Amino acid sequence: MLSGLRSLESRMVLLLGFAGLSGALIYAGVTQWPLPQVLVWLRQDLGIGLGAPAHFSFYGGLLVSLALLLPLSLWLGHRVMSPITRLLRALEGAVASYRDGDFSFSIAAHRRDELGKLIRMHNELGQTLREQRQHLAQRELLLDTVVQNTPVALVLTDASGRVTYANIAARHLFNEGRSLHGLTFLELLGGSPEALRRAVEGGEDALLTVEMEGSEETFHLSQRSFRLQGRPHRLQLFRRMTRELSRQEVATWKRVIRVISHELNNSLAPISSLAHSGAELARRGDTGRLPGVFATIGERARHLHGFIAGYANFAKLPAPQPMSIVWQPFLDSLSLHCQFQLRGSMPEQPGWFDAAQIEQVLINLIKNAHESGSADDEVTLSLAVIGRDLRIEVADRGPGMSETVLAQALLPFYSTKRSGTGLGLALAREIVEAHGGRIALANREEGGLRVSLMLPLAPR
Repeated sequence: MLSGLRSLESRMVLLLGFAGLSGALIYAGVTQWPLPQVLVWLRQDLGIGLGAPAHFSFYGGLLVSLALLLPLSLWLGHRVMSPITRLLRALEGAVASYRDGDFSFSIAAHRRDELGKLIRMHNELGQTLREQRQHLAQRELLLDTVVQNTPVALVLTDASGRVTYANIAARHLFNEGRSLHGLTFLELLGGSPEALRRAVEGGEDALLTVEMEGSEETFHLSQRSFRLQGRPHRLQLFRRMTRELSRQEVATWKRVIRVISHELNNSLAPISSLAHSGAELARRGDTGRLPGVFATIGERARHLHGFIAGYANFAKLPAPQPMSIVWQPFLDSLSLHCQFQLRGSMPEQPGWFDAAQIEQVLINLIKNAHESGSADDEVTLSLAVIGRDLRIEVADRGPGMSETVLAQALLPFYSTKRSGTGLGLALAREIVEAHGGRIALANREEGGLRVSLMLPLAPR
């Protein structure tokens, strides 16, 4: 019974019952007893007339009862709503504190009804939020420590391009160790190499080589857009690949040496054996079989010569002989070797490069674009003059490259094709850099790969 009386509903029932009983008693007191008897006694015995009838009619008694019940109703309403009003005000303050990120708010109350249960649940929620926030702060501190000490330069910008977060590597790379917070990132890149600025403005992943502090540095740039706290942000990651590429190149050369050694042994061993057999046949005077022996030796020698020549062409690339290039004849000659769609117009200014070498580069790039599975009409070539440089882009709509492949695609002898030599992109890089230019690979946002060649328009 006691637990039933502790519920808010039971108290409400008791108060309403009390109000109903009070109304009935007041109406009986006004119409039956004792108010009529008191009025008669005042009028007859004391001679005091209050202007009220000795006996009230039904409606008169009802009006007098209502007038007496009104203060009682206000008091009962206040008793019923007072705890609810106080709780709502406390909850309003708690919600405002939560909105401001303050979870220390709790409600002090000692009730055993439904309101008390709600208060206890609210306080438990606040405690849970405080614990979760403390754990989150600890995880954020750990994450910030890891990010700050990673060698990858990390820059986070908001919708206006201002830096909202940058780690130590980014501060040293772009601002001599000083803070980047609040600075406009593109303006900050004003003193950086032009290739780096263009890669950031392009908004795509890229692998590029730039000259910094008198030496060449290779960077892998990753860019992603996302929403942070409901607002658009962009994350740029700059990973120095120079040492990694050097290690990869050493490993690649070791692999190449093993391949060449294996191929030499496969060719020289039969040649040595056949030479010994031929000498033995000549000693015995069996000259009829000698032509076959010599023919086999010649075949193995030609195979070995072709194998070595392929690698020698890469190692002994002749110096380019740049000259002024008229675009229409150059493109007509290129179209005889491969199929492509020219996007945009041809520059008015002529090019300045070795036509034969750059043509070979473009043939290889366009061939790779077709082999990517892209539709023929999606393999495009575009030309543009940017400042003092000429930009030649070959683009496709194939699957693009993974970050792993993108980071190693320009290494000599690296290939994802089963029968590939791994010399195509490496040779293109050698030719472009011999012209004083740069080559960059980037995935396109709607799918596909873009290979950009930056060549000087005049001798440097």
